[in-house]
Amino acid sequence: MLRQNTRPVNVGGVTIGGGAPVSVQSMTKTDTRNVVETVAQVRGLEAAGCEIVRVAVPDAEAAGALKRIKERIHIPLVADIHFDYRLALRAIDAGVDKVRINPGNIGAREKVKMVARAAAERGVPIRIGVNAGSIDKAKYGPPSAESLALSALDQSRVLEDLGFRDIVISLKAFDVPMTVGAYRRMSELTDYPLHIGITEAGPAWEGTIRSSVGIGAVLAEGIGDTLRVSLTGDPVQEIRVGLEILYSLNLRKPAFSIISCPTCGRCGIDISSIAQEVRDRLRECPPARPLKVAVMGCAVNGPGEAEMADVGITGGAGVGMLFAKGKLARKVREEDLVHELMKEIERIENDQES
Repeated sequence: MLRQNTRPVNVGGVTIGGGAPVSVQSMTKTDTRNVVETVAQVRGLEAAGCEIVRVAVPDAEAAGALKRIKERIHIPLVADIHFDYRLALRAIDAGVDKVRINPGNIGAREKVKMVARAAAERGVPIRIGVNAGSIDKAKYGPPSAESLALSALDQSRVLEDLGFRDIVISLKAFDVPMTVGAYRRMSELTDYPLHIGITEAGPAWEGTIRSSVGIGAVLAEGIGDTLRVSLTGDPVQEIRVGLEILYSLNLRKPAFSIISCPTCGRCGIDISSIAQEVRDRLRECPPARPLKVAVMGCAVNGPGEAEMADVGITGGAGVGMLFAKGKLARKVREEDLVHELMKEIERIENDQES
Protein backbone atom coordinates (compact mmCIF):
# COMPACT_ATOMS: atom_id res chain seq x y z
CA MET A 1 0.00 0.00 0.00
CA LEU A 2 1.37 3.41 -1.02
CA ARG A 3 1.31 5.74 1.99
CA GLN A 4 1.34 9.53 2.10
CA ASN A 5 4.80 10.99 2.65
CA THR A 6 4.83 12.83 5.99
CA ARG A 7 7.61 14.29 8.08
CA PRO A 8 8.87 12.15 10.96
CA VAL A 9 8.21 13.08 14.59
CA ASN A 10 9.92 11.26 17.45
CA VAL A 11 7.73 10.49 20.46
CA GLY A 12 9.85 8.93 23.18
CA GLY A 13 11.62 6.64 20.73
CA VAL A 14 8.55 5.83 18.62
CA THR A 15 8.61 7.49 15.20
CA ILE A 16 5.32 8.86 13.91
CA GLY A 17 5.34 9.59 10.17
CA GLY A 18 8.28 9.46 7.81
CA GLY A 19 7.24 6.03 6.54
CA ALA A 20 7.42 4.41 9.99
CA PRO A 21 4.86 1.70 10.80
CA VAL A 22 1.48 3.03 11.90
CA SER A 23 1.61 3.04 15.70
CA VAL A 24 -1.29 2.15 17.99
CA GLN A 25 -2.25 4.36 20.92
CA SER A 26 -4.76 4.37 23.74
CA MET A 27 -5.75 6.60 26.65
CA THR A 28 -6.11 5.58 30.27
CA LYS A 29 -9.57 5.62 31.84
CA THR A 30 -8.22 6.03 35.38
CA ASP A 31 -7.87 9.15 37.51
CA THR A 32 -4.33 10.26 36.63
CA ARG A 33 -3.83 11.42 40.21
CA ASN A 34 -4.05 7.77 41.25
CA VAL A 35 -0.57 6.66 40.22
CA VAL A 36 -1.00 3.00 41.21
CA GLU A 37 -4.20 2.46 39.20
CA THR A 38 -2.92 4.45 36.22
CA VAL A 39 0.37 2.55 36.05
CA ALA A 40 -1.48 -0.77 36.33
CA GLN A 41 -3.74 0.16 33.43
CA VAL A 42 -0.80 1.34 31.32
CA ARG A 43 1.03 -1.92 31.93
CA GLY A 44 -2.05 -3.84 30.80
CA LEU A 45 -2.11 -1.74 27.66
CA GLU A 46 1.60 -2.37 27.09
CA ALA A 47 1.00 -6.12 27.33
CA ALA A 48 -1.78 -5.84 24.72
CA GLY A 49 0.53 -4.07 22.25
CA CYS A 50 -0.06 -0.38 22.98
CA GLU A 51 2.88 1.70 21.76
CA ILE A 52 1.98 5.20 23.03
CA VAL A 53 -0.34 6.04 25.93
CA ARG A 54 -2.12 9.29 26.78
CA VAL A 55 -3.36 10.45 30.17
CA ALA A 56 -5.71 13.29 31.08
CA VAL A 57 -4.17 16.19 33.01
CA PRO A 58 -7.11 18.22 34.35
CA ASP A 59 -5.34 19.89 37.27
CA ALA A 60 -2.05 20.50 39.07
CA GLU A 61 -2.32 17.31 41.13
CA ALA A 62 -2.62 15.22 37.96
CA ALA A 63 0.37 17.06 36.47
CA GLY A 64 2.31 16.31 39.65
CA ALA A 65 1.69 12.58 39.19
CA LEU A 66 3.17 12.42 35.68
CA LYS A 67 6.79 12.01 36.72
CA ARG A 68 5.97 9.04 38.97
CA ILE A 69 3.87 7.45 36.23
CA LYS A 70 6.59 7.99 33.63
CA GLU A 71 9.18 6.29 35.85
CA ARG A 72 7.08 3.12 36.11
CA ILE A 73 6.07 2.49 32.49
CA HIS A 74 7.94 1.51 29.34
CA ILE A 75 6.07 3.21 26.51
CA PRO A 76 5.94 6.93 25.61
CA LEU A 77 3.63 9.05 27.75
CA VAL A 78 1.42 11.81 26.33
CA ALA A 79 -0.20 14.51 28.48
CA ASP A 80 -3.66 15.65 27.39
CA ILE A 81 -3.99 19.35 28.22
CA HIS A 82 -6.88 21.79 27.87
CA PHE A 83 -7.29 25.46 28.80
CA ASP A 84 -4.42 25.88 31.30
CA TYR A 85 -1.02 26.42 29.69
CA ARG A 86 0.65 25.97 33.09
CA LEU A 87 -0.38 22.30 33.09
CA ALA A 88 1.39 21.86 29.76
CA LEU A 89 4.53 23.45 31.20
CA ARG A 90 4.40 21.19 34.26
CA ALA A 91 3.85 18.12 32.08
CA ILE A 92 6.85 18.96 29.92
CA ASP A 93 8.95 19.55 33.03
CA ALA A 94 7.82 16.14 34.35
CA GLY A 95 9.34 14.44 31.32
CA VAL A 96 6.35 13.49 29.17
CA ASP A 97 7.11 12.49 25.60
CA LYS A 98 4.38 14.54 23.91
CA VAL A 99 1.65 16.99 24.84
CA ARG A 100 -1.75 17.20 23.24
CA ILE A 101 -3.15 20.72 23.20
CA ASN A 102 -5.56 22.90 21.29
CA PRO A 103 -3.76 26.25 20.86
CA GLY A 104 -7.15 27.89 20.45
CA ASN A 105 -8.20 27.11 24.03
CA ILE A 106 -4.82 27.62 25.72
CA GLY A 107 -5.25 31.38 25.65
CA ALA A 108 -3.15 34.35 24.61
CA ARG A 109 -0.32 34.01 22.12
CA GLU A 110 2.25 34.55 24.87
CA LYS A 111 0.95 31.47 26.70
CA VAL A 112 1.16 29.33 23.58
CA LYS A 113 4.66 30.70 23.00
CA MET A 114 5.74 29.60 26.48
CA VAL A 115 4.47 26.07 25.82
CA ALA A 116 6.16 25.91 22.40
CA ARG A 117 9.44 27.18 23.82
CA ALA A 118 9.45 24.64 26.66
CA ALA A 119 8.53 21.81 24.26
CA ALA A 120 11.29 22.80 21.84
CA GLU A 121 13.89 22.92 24.61
CA ARG A 122 12.97 19.40 25.77
CA GLY A 123 12.40 17.92 22.30
CA VAL A 124 8.74 17.26 23.10
CA PRO A 125 6.34 17.16 20.12
CA ILE A 126 2.91 18.77 20.27
CA ARG A 127 -0.25 17.16 18.95
CA ILE A 128 -2.85 19.61 17.78
CA GLY A 129 -6.18 17.95 18.44
CA VAL A 130 -9.24 19.31 16.67
CA ASN A 131 -12.63 17.76 17.45
CA ALA A 132 -15.92 18.56 15.75
CA GLY A 133 -17.48 19.33 19.12
CA SER A 134 -14.97 22.04 20.01
CA ILE A 135 -14.49 23.82 16.68
CA ASP A 136 -14.92 27.62 16.62
CA LYS A 137 -18.24 27.84 14.76
CA ALA A 138 -18.17 31.63 14.61
CA LYS A 139 -14.92 31.48 12.66
CA TYR A 140 -15.19 28.25 10.67
CA GLY A 141 -18.92 27.60 10.47
CA PRO A 142 -20.61 24.33 11.41
CA PRO A 143 -18.42 21.23 11.65
CA SER A 144 -17.46 19.81 8.27
CA ALA A 145 -14.47 18.13 6.69
CA GLU A 146 -13.26 21.50 5.39
CA SER A 147 -13.77 23.39 8.65
CA LEU A 148 -11.95 20.72 10.66
CA ALA A 149 -8.98 20.83 8.30
CA LEU A 150 -8.83 24.64 8.18
CA SER A 151 -9.06 24.90 11.95
CA ALA A 152 -6.15 22.50 12.39
CA LEU A 153 -4.13 24.29 9.74
CA ASP A 154 -4.66 27.66 11.43
CA GLN A 155 -3.64 26.22 14.78
CA SER A 156 -0.50 24.68 13.31
CA ARG A 157 0.41 28.10 11.93
CA VAL A 158 0.27 29.52 15.46
CA LEU A 159 3.08 27.13 16.39
CA GLU A 160 4.90 27.60 13.09
CA ASP A 161 4.97 31.36 13.62
CA LEU A 162 6.77 30.64 16.88
CA GLY A 163 9.33 28.51 15.05
CA PHE A 164 7.87 25.21 16.28
CA ARG A 165 7.27 22.44 13.72
CA ASP A 166 7.50 19.21 15.72
CA ILE A 167 3.76 18.75 15.22
CA VAL A 168 1.26 15.90 14.90
CA ILE A 169 -2.33 16.70 13.87
CA SER A 170 -5.61 14.95 14.59
CA LEU A 171 -9.08 15.77 13.23
CA LYS A 172 -11.85 13.77 14.82
CA ALA A 173 -15.62 13.60 14.63
CA PHE A 174 -18.27 11.01 15.43
CA ASP A 175 -19.47 11.33 11.83
CA VAL A 176 -17.42 8.88 9.77
CA PRO A 177 -17.71 10.50 6.28
CA MET A 178 -16.85 13.90 7.80
CA THR A 179 -13.78 12.48 9.52
CA VAL A 180 -12.58 10.66 6.41
CA GLY A 181 -13.04 13.82 4.36
CA ALA A 182 -11.17 15.90 6.92
CA TYR A 183 -8.13 13.63 6.88
CA ARG A 184 -8.22 13.47 3.12
CA ARG A 185 -8.26 17.27 2.94
CA MET A 186 -5.56 17.66 5.59
CA SER A 187 -3.23 15.32 3.73
CA GLU A 188 -3.51 17.68 0.75
CA LEU A 189 -2.70 20.76 2.83
CA THR A 190 0.25 19.63 4.95
CA ASP A 191 2.93 17.00 5.41
CA TYR A 192 2.59 16.85 9.18
CA PRO A 193 1.98 13.29 10.43
CA LEU A 194 -1.65 12.54 11.19
CA HIS A 195 -3.11 10.83 14.26
CA ILE A 196 -6.34 9.20 13.10
CA GLY A 197 -9.48 8.02 14.86
CA ILE A 198 -13.23 8.41 15.26
CA THR A 199 -13.99 10.33 18.42
CA GLU A 200 -16.57 9.14 20.95
CA ALA A 201 -17.23 6.12 18.76
CA GLY A 202 -19.41 4.46 21.39
CA PRO A 203 -19.62 1.20 23.37
CA ALA A 204 -17.44 -1.73 22.37
CA TRP A 205 -19.67 -3.29 19.69
CA GLU A 206 -20.89 -0.12 17.95
CA GLY A 207 -17.61 1.71 18.47
CA THR A 208 -15.56 -1.12 17.01
CA ILE A 209 -17.60 -1.10 13.81
CA ARG A 210 -17.67 2.69 13.49
CA SER A 211 -13.93 2.96 14.18
CA SER A 212 -13.03 0.13 11.83
CA VAL A 213 -15.00 1.69 8.98
CA GLY A 214 -13.59 5.19 9.53
CA ILE A 215 -9.99 4.37 10.39
CA GLY A 216 -9.88 1.63 7.78
CA ALA A 217 -11.14 3.96 5.06
CA VAL A 218 -8.49 6.57 5.89
CA LEU A 219 -5.66 4.04 6.07
CA ALA A 220 -6.78 2.39 2.82
CA GLU A 221 -6.06 5.71 1.09
CA GLY A 222 -2.52 5.69 2.48
CA ILE A 223 -3.33 8.40 5.04
CA GLY A 224 -2.47 8.14 8.73
CA ASP A 225 0.64 7.61 10.81
CA THR A 226 -0.72 6.65 14.23
CA LEU A 227 -4.19 5.72 15.46
CA ARG A 228 -6.42 5.40 18.47
CA VAL A 229 -9.69 3.48 18.59
CA SER A 230 -11.95 5.32 21.05
CA LEU A 231 -14.29 2.93 22.87
CA THR A 232 -16.37 3.24 26.01
CA GLY A 233 -14.96 0.52 28.23
CA ASP A 234 -11.74 -1.40 28.77
CA PRO A 235 -8.95 0.36 26.82
CA VAL A 236 -7.25 -2.97 26.09
CA GLN A 237 -10.07 -3.58 23.62
CA GLU A 238 -9.02 -0.38 21.82
CA ILE A 239 -5.57 -1.88 21.21
CA ARG A 240 -6.93 -5.19 19.96
CA VAL A 241 -9.26 -3.45 17.51
CA GLY A 242 -6.55 -1.05 16.34
CA LEU A 243 -4.10 -3.85 15.68
CA GLU A 244 -6.73 -5.90 13.88
CA ILE A 245 -7.46 -2.95 11.58
CA LEU A 246 -3.76 -2.79 10.70
CA TYR A 247 -3.61 -6.57 10.18
CA SER A 248 -6.63 -6.43 7.87
CA LEU A 249 -4.91 -3.88 5.63
CA ASN A 250 -1.58 -5.74 5.69
CA LEU A 251 0.02 -2.79 7.48
CA ARG A 252 1.17 -5.15 10.24
CA LYS A 253 1.84 -8.87 10.37
CA PRO A 254 0.00 -10.56 13.23
CA ALA A 255 1.55 -13.35 15.27
CA PHE A 256 -1.30 -15.48 13.99
CA SER A 257 -4.41 -15.19 11.83
CA ILE A 258 -7.43 -17.42 12.25
CA ILE A 259 -9.55 -18.17 9.19
CA SER A 260 -12.86 -19.57 10.38
CA CYS A 261 -16.11 -20.14 8.56
CA PRO A 262 -19.36 -18.49 9.71
CA THR A 263 -20.97 -21.97 9.87
CA CYS A 264 -24.21 -23.05 8.22
CA GLY A 265 -26.54 -26.02 8.12
CA ARG A 266 -23.80 -28.19 6.59
CA CYS A 267 -21.51 -27.75 9.59
CA GLY A 268 -21.11 -30.96 11.58
CA ILE A 269 -18.86 -29.72 14.43
CA ASP A 270 -18.89 -26.87 16.95
CA ILE A 271 -16.72 -24.43 14.99
CA SER A 272 -17.50 -21.46 17.24
CA SER A 273 -16.13 -22.98 20.43
CA ILE A 274 -13.21 -24.62 18.60
CA ALA A 275 -12.15 -21.34 16.97
CA GLN A 276 -12.46 -19.53 20.31
CA GLU A 277 -10.32 -22.12 22.08
CA VAL A 278 -7.68 -22.02 19.35
CA ARG A 279 -7.52 -18.22 19.54
CA ASP A 280 -7.27 -18.23 23.33
CA ARG A 281 -4.47 -20.78 23.32
CA LEU A 282 -2.52 -18.95 20.62
CA ARG A 283 -2.90 -15.69 22.56
CA GLU A 284 -1.45 -17.39 25.63
CA CYS A 285 1.50 -18.71 23.64
CA PRO A 286 1.92 -16.77 20.37
CA PRO A 287 3.97 -18.41 17.61
CA ALA A 288 7.45 -17.06 16.98
CA ARG A 289 6.63 -16.36 13.32
CA PRO A 290 3.37 -15.24 11.66
CA LEU A 291 1.08 -18.24 11.27
CA LYS A 292 -2.16 -18.67 9.34
CA VAL A 293 -4.56 -21.11 11.00
CA ALA A 294 -7.80 -22.33 9.41
CA VAL A 295 -10.76 -23.64 11.41
CA MET A 296 -13.41 -24.76 8.95
CA GLY A 297 -16.65 -26.67 9.28
CA CYS A 298 -17.54 -28.64 6.15
CA ALA A 299 -16.35 -30.10 2.87
CA VAL A 300 -17.42 -27.16 0.64
CA ASN A 301 -14.72 -24.57 1.38
CA GLY A 302 -13.05 -26.23 4.36
CA PRO A 303 -10.39 -28.37 2.69
CA GLY A 304 -9.42 -25.62 0.24
CA GLU A 305 -9.07 -22.96 2.94
CA ALA A 306 -7.22 -25.36 5.23
CA GLU A 307 -4.82 -26.27 2.44
CA MET A 308 -3.97 -22.59 1.88
CA ALA A 309 -3.22 -22.03 5.56
CA ASP A 310 -0.04 -23.04 7.35
CA VAL A 311 -2.11 -25.42 9.41
CA GLY A 312 -5.83 -26.08 9.59
CA ILE A 313 -8.67 -28.31 10.51
CA THR A 314 -11.94 -29.03 8.78
CA GLY A 315 -14.72 -31.08 10.31
CA GLY A 316 -17.54 -33.46 9.64
CA ALA A 317 -19.91 -35.35 11.90
CA GLY A 318 -17.76 -36.06 14.93
CA VAL A 319 -14.55 -36.25 12.94
CA GLY A 320 -12.21 -33.80 11.24
CA MET A 321 -9.18 -33.60 9.02
CA LEU A 322 -5.89 -31.95 9.95
CA PHE A 323 -3.96 -30.14 7.22
CA ALA A 324 -0.35 -28.97 7.48
CA LYS A 325 1.56 -26.95 4.89
CA GLY A 326 -1.14 -27.52 2.30
CA LYS A 327 -1.39 -31.28 2.67
CA LEU A 328 -3.77 -33.60 4.48
CA ALA A 329 -1.94 -34.87 7.55
CA ARG A 330 -4.49 -37.15 9.19
CA LYS A 331 -8.06 -37.66 10.35
CA VAL A 332 -8.81 -36.66 13.93
CA ARG A 333 -11.74 -37.23 16.28
CA GLU A 334 -13.73 -34.07 16.99
CA GLU A 335 -12.83 -34.05 20.69
CA ASP A 336 -9.11 -34.20 19.78
CA LEU A 337 -9.11 -31.52 17.05
CA VAL A 338 -7.77 -28.62 19.12
CA HIS A 339 -5.19 -30.78 20.88
CA GLU A 340 -3.90 -32.21 17.61
CA LEU A 341 -3.94 -28.79 15.96
CA MET A 342 -1.82 -27.29 18.73
CA LYS A 343 0.58 -30.23 18.53
CA GLU A 344 0.95 -29.62 14.81
CA ILE A 345 1.60 -25.91 15.37
CA GLU A 346 4.29 -26.82 17.90
CA ARG A 347 5.84 -29.21 15.40
CA ILE A 348 5.86 -26.51 12.69
CA GLU A 349 7.51 -24.11 15.15
CA ASN A 350 10.19 -26.67 16.01
CA ASP A 351 10.83 -27.40 12.30
CA GLN A 352 11.34 -23.68 11.63
CA GLU A 353 13.85 -23.37 14.47
CA SER A 354 15.91 -26.37 13.35
